[in-house]
Amino acid sequence: MPESSRTGDAGLAVPARIMVVDDDPSVREALANLLESVDFEVEAYPAPADFLASSNPASANCLILDVRMPMTSGFDVQCALGEAGIRTPVIFITGYGDIPMSVRAMKAGAVDFLAKPFRDQDLLDAVAAAVERDRQRRALDTVRQEHLLRFDTLSAREKQVMRLATSGLMNKEIAFQLGLSMITVKTHRGKVMRKMNARSFADLVRISEMLGEGGASG
Repeated sequence: MPESSRTGDAGLAVPARIMVVDDDPSVREALANLLESVDFEVEAYPAPADFLASSNPASANCLILDVRMPMTSGFDVQCALGEAGIRTPVIFITGYGDIPMSVRAMKAGAVDFLAKPFRDQDLLDAVAAAVERDRQRRALDTVRQEHLLRFDTLSAREKQVMRLATSGLMNKEIAFQLGLSMITVKTHRGKVMRKMNARSFADLVRISEMLGEGGASG
């Protein structure tokens, strides 16, 4: 049985939301019936424009996209989502697939590429993998946001010390570069460890890497 739930904001299990975009009404209905039979929440759209204009496309835990549709292709939709910063896992389906098309889809980050007709179980397995990928991504985003909030509590000097320390400099090198005493550097490092809730220096380095350019390296 595929995983069909996700953890909501209140920590409760809620049905994973799957959005389907396909111009064929029979395909939309069949997919909706299949996914709802295993307790997924499904929203189906006949055209990419309808999906992109929906209230919250980012709320989907998985997006099933037909590759070839009038006006806008599934690849165009995937590109538009990327430009909008929406990282919902995508599964492409098509009745006209070939190897170059599947390679393009996978290189663009698709979870799977299924040629019609496909087995129900193959689709359910792909959706389960997409929902799990989305769950892990959202969990990491939550942790990163918590780290960013802690990072914002650091003083400008503490941020400098954290950046230099996690880049591999020793206390004496940090002291020389910032024109501080060794004792002052150690004091700042201690405050950084406490404010960032780092259990060890290795933990602080991992936090710094997670923050990336928006955090310790900024």
